Amino acid sequence: MVLHISSALTASALHPLLCFCFHNTYPEMENASGLHRQLASMKKNLFDQGYLDEQFYQLEELQDESSPNFVEEVVTLFFRDSSRSMANIDEALQQCPRDFHRLDKFLHRLKGSASSIGAAKMKNECTRLREFCSEENLDGCLRSFQKVKNDHTILRQKLENYLQLLRQVGPVDRASRSGS
Repeated sequence: MVLHISSALTASALHPLLCFCFHNTYPEMENASGLHRQLASMKKNLFDQGYLDEQFYQLEELQDESSPNFVEEVVTLFFRDSSRSMANIDEALQQCPRDFHRLDKFLHRLKGSASSIGAAKMKNECTRLREFCSEENLDGCLRSFQKVKNDHTILRQKLENYLQLLRQVGPVDRASRSGS
């Protein structure tokens, strides 16, 4: 077969055709592949840095064709609920006298929420915070709560970036523990 190329075709118009002929891909497919690699890298970093644990994989495995935005919806609900819980914790820490039993109830809820989405750093720091609370160690509580707030802020930013890229990539076949 001979391919006759008209002089009316420009190099930019030929690029997709040549990519397909020689590489069996289109530039759009190459871009999508690059986005998939970037998405996998972002998720791997979240795990490597300790922000997420295995529970996040389990959350992803619940996502399917009938609920394609399941992970995003659960994460959004987590941040809305956890922000309220942290406001309650902050308020409880400011009250005098401090009600450490009430504070522990708020912490238990926050730790459970963090655990349910796999927010490992937050969950672990909530455990430390609950220990300070049981000791009625106000200074320890204040320092630990500051770490929880920082972890929450960083996790929110990282997951928002991850979910934004996930929306660009589109539906993913299945969750992968290898990060890809």
